Amino acid sequence: MDGALNLVGMLCRSSERVSGAARGTLALVEALGERHGVEGRLIGSPPADVAIQDWPDDLRESRGCLLEAGGQIDDALAAGNRPVLVIPDCSPSLTTLPAVVRHRPDATVLWLDAHADFNTPETTASKYLGGMCLAAACGLWDSGLVDDDAPRVDPARVVMCGVRDIDGPEVVLLETKGVVRLSRPGLLADALDGAEVFVHLDLDVLDPSIMASPFPAPGGLSDGGLHTLLTEVAASCNLIGCEIAGFHDPSLTELIATVVDPLL
Repeated sequence: MDGALNLVGMLCRSSERVSGAARGTLALVEALGERHGVEGRLIGSPPADVAIQDWPDDLRESRGCLLEAGGQIDDALAAGNRPVLVIPDCSPSLTTLPAVVRHRPDATVLWLDAHADFNTPETTASKYLGGMCLAAACGLWDSGLVDDDAPRVDPARVVMCGVRDIDGPEVVLLETKGVVRLSRPGLLADALDGAEVFVHLDLDVLDPSIMASPFPAPGGLSDGGLHTLLTEVAASCNLIGCEIAGFHDPSLTELIATVVDPLL
């Protein structure tokens, strides 16, 4: 792991559909900052209300927040630092992942999530922006948030693990675009050996019996299993940064801070 930690929490709304995301972000940033001796920064203001709306509305209303998330990754990598971005849901990946490959074009994206988030406007059934973010980052649809000439993530450089709730059209896209899907966490260290890796961690990769999720998917990892996975990954590759999404329950702050410690 190279560079100083750049710990940032996004309090502004991206497209989350549950309350409490800002409280979770604040608590986790404070805990990680204390553990690692860094001063975390907080960006934006918590939303007054939770909105459940379709992706075009979220894309329009959260534009500033989404662009700021990408800007934080951009600034950290440009300065030679290691970004650790705590985000309310996965939608900021629309801008964060293209920022990663702008600076590190050969980076691998490790996608740890219960969901593939590989839908497009043509395939999405939920109309949820967070379920479309990786597809946009890979150039399958245009969010309007990234310049036309900016690099997109090569789907063949995305490695997924823990993904278990996938829509039918997503399966087709994942297979045709060459996304790597590993069903056994023990295979990750070898798959990423020596690579530069940016980690996207949505905490719904954990089993919902450990941490509740707005989109629960049974059969997830245990907290110990995820900690072990991250420890093995950190030992096998060069971690250039990470984003941690979906933490809404401050009562679990110490548990989650321990689980994600290897990323820092």
